[in-house]
Amino acid sequence: MRGLNLDQLQTFLDVVELGSFSAAARKQGLTQPAISLQLRELEKRLGVRLIERIGRKAQPTAAGVELSLHAERIGAAADAALDAMADHTGNQPRRVRIGTGATASIHLLPPALKALRQHFPTMEITVSTGNAAAIVEAVQENRIDIGLVTLPVSGRSLDIRPLVEDEFVAVFASGAPMPFETTPEILSALQLVLFETGGNAYRLVEGWFAAAGIRMKPAMSLGSVEAIKELVAAGLGCAILPRQAMDNERDIRRFNVKQLSPPLSRVLAMVLRTDKLRDRGLRETVKAFERLAK
Repeated sequence: MRGLNLDQLQTFLDVVELGSFSAAARKQGLTQPAISLQLRELEKRLGVRLIERIGRKAQPTAAGVELSLHAERIGAAADAALDAMADHTGNQPRRVRIGTGATASIHLLPPALKALRQHFPTMEITVSTGNAAAIVEAVQENRIDIGLVTLPVSGRSLDIRPLVEDEFVAVFASGAPMPFETTPEILSALQLVLFETGGNAYRLVEGWFAAAGIRMKPAMSLGSVEAIKELVAAGLGCAILPRQAMDNERDIRRFNVKQLSPPLSRVLAMVLRTDKLRDRGLRETVKAFERLAK
């Protein structure tokens, strides 16, 4: 901005518009000497004469005409900036960007987002999905404001808050034969439809088998929980899925679930930058997710 004073520019525009120092003073509720002082300081700052008197009327010089064009644009930009800031200081939060895994976006986000929408109908909420590593990277690069990811997660300057624990279960099509026990040894002999490699969920299940000395060999791997369920429902195998992905009435009719032996669970956490500005939109979203943990 190189030292330009917005009040001085506005005074200059008022004098040009009204053609009088005294009229500009009345408009602004100031004295005429105060208006004259602002104009002198602006002329001194720019090193040019801006106003000249022709008869009893104050008129812009050639430099003043040119400055008036810039000053109007500067004033419009300043007003737009103030209006934008008013959105952030008002009662309605403006925007929040969320990143999440597919399971959380389908089964955990809807109640939280519904509550946010009811209380803040004008807030812009964007949701993107991906694996935990991609979401954490987006948080670190400030491309999203808050991430919902499966632990473990690491990264510099991250605020990591565990929210809910969700156990994994063995999932079978309704009416399909189920083993008496769902151990790694027994499940490894079946046709398994599991998460695709690369995500935390896959690594957790892989580690569960590895603890029993078994190298997991799924028949099929998919990135979508819903796609996995459809294959299981079609009788193409069984799956190991988070229990929260099975908690709806339609799935209760279509599938049988059984706790794993030994048990396996994961922790879903909320991830933010520690230096992230916590405007009202982000604060309210954090509260909505924290209520999930209660």
